Amino acid sequence: MTTTIILPTYKINKQTLALLPAYHTDYQTIVIEEDRTLYVKTPPFELIKLAAKFGGAEYNGRRRAMTFLTGFQKKIPIPIDPLKDIYAFPTTSPSQQDCCWIFFRHVNEIKPAKGNHRSVILFKNGFELKRKESHYILDKQMYRTWQCKKALQEEME
Repeated sequence: MTTTIILPTYKINKQTLALLPAYHTDYQTIVIEEDRTLYVKTPPFELIKLAAKFGGAEYNGRRRAMTFLTGFQKKIPIPIDPLKDIYAFPTTSPSQQDCCWIFFRHVNEIKPAKGNHRSVILFKNGFELKRKESHYILDKQMYRTWQCKKALQEEME
């Protein structure tokens, strides 16, 4: 039997693939990295906000900047740390308890699925994440993240 190590918090980095809400009494986030899974007491949205600060800005500032540059009003992708090419998008409204955060640079493909899950996110390392959101919604979030990244890069040049 293996022991699950639970961390009080987590610093998002280039290895982070996804932040998943955990419905567990001891931890609130399951962090998927390229080669490991971590369990963290801090909720996913709080980790995103903290990461934005480490990246040089408040979450709300990043959100407003992306709205200004793209016109997006809801489910806005967030440039966590543009200098390190770390961008994340929410699968639903960030205010929803079941919102996952997916890290753009690691996604290889999003495919439709059948049954209880409507889509599968295929990551570049081979990890597969089944989601209830439709393929269309998640593909749209990928495209919107690309648009945010492009708009920000153009402003920085």
